[in-house]
Amino acid sequence: ERWGGRAGGRLVEGNSQQEVVRELGRQEAEAGSDLTLTLDAGLQQAAWEALRQRLGLTKGAVIASDPQTGGILALVSSPAFDPRSVTATSEFFNRAIGGVYPPGSVFKMVTAVAAMESGKANRDFTYTDTGSVSVGRFAYTNWYFTQYGRTEGVVGWEKALARSVDTFFYKVGELTGPETLATWAEKFGMGTKTGIDLPGEVAGLIPTPDWKWKAKKEQWFLGNTYHMAIGQGDVLVTPLQINLMTNVIAAGGKKCVPHLNKIFNIQCSMINIGDEILTVVKAGMIGACSEGGTAFPLFGFKPQVACKTGTAEYVQANGKMGSHAWFTVFAPAEDPTISVTVLVEGGGEGSRVAAPIARKILAKYFGVEDKYNYSAIAGEGE
Repeated sequence: ERWGGRAGGRLVEGNSQQEVVRELGRQEAEAGSDLTLTLDAGLQQAAWEALRQRLGLTKGAVIASDPQTGGILALVSSPAFDPRSVTATSEFFNRAIGGVYPPGSVFKMVTAVAAMESGKANRDFTYTDTGSVSVGRFAYTNWYFTQYGRTEGVVGWEKALARSVDTFFYKVGELTGPETLATWAEKFGMGTKTGIDLPGEVAGLIPTPDWKWKAKKEQWFLGNTYHMAIGQGDVLVTPLQINLMTNVIAAGGKKCVPHLNKIFNIQCSMINIGDEILTVVKAGMIGACSEGGTAFPLFGFKPQVACKTGTAEYVQANGKMGSHAWFTVFAPAEDPTISVTVLVEGGGEGSRVAAPIARKILAKYFGVEDKYNYSAIAGEGE
């Protein structure tokens, strides 16, 4: 099917005075097909402004979509270019679909589903957080202990997600194993292209012991499993993949191919996740956005939302550690019509940096008056 149309033109013979002597040929212009996008123009503008207001020239991406269809409502990559003034230095890299990053704690929903669905850890599983887990001479800590010197006590699934308890997920990852974690990550759409109708999408990476041996000639250690369980180590995803994962949870296991063409033939499949497990995960995500959770910028937001914060560590070019700020959310929590995923490259803490951007987008989408004090963002989160 032709989308682009065809330019028209005339081939003429001229004289030395640049006058047309005769016409040698003519091609009539052909109109291309109209392309209608799923994008919401107002939401796209709000997403762009929210990202720019928070970041200035910092790099980042925002994706908003309809969990029920995969239709993209907003897609922003920053920095971008002005289509009215394209130059050799214009930024053409689409971070939303072509940038890969460790997901950090937004991966924990995958770990939770993998553990419960495989039966490696049941619905009643609890773990007592003491701030860190020791393996030989290595200590794997929880963010709350590292940042505030405090512990979470006895933790179950809902609290583990609401408070993003690393130590809980280290042990859950150990029980589940890297192969099962990888299998479920791939079911959620990671490690492969989503199939969005745009060029430039990349697949990312979901590591396994076999991959590590083939790629690095290194054995897989328990510490690798710990890192994988909290979305660190060699795990690399695109913001679009995290948005797709969020949609799967929001839509009760339905996984729809992301798309921008409105007449796209909607393609959805079902991932078999038990209702009880989905209920547990959703409750944990609602807890994250409620008093006591990590996403303090969304406390009290109406309608109720379900979310997850993330702060993903990476090694910077100068050899020092940096962190990407993540936030992913769907709303309303009980009957989702939108999901929003925010990634701020090198932005720091997801709670403080990425969550306020998502709040502005949700406020625009639901048409609610937003009285949040964006100039004084404060709270305990990660």
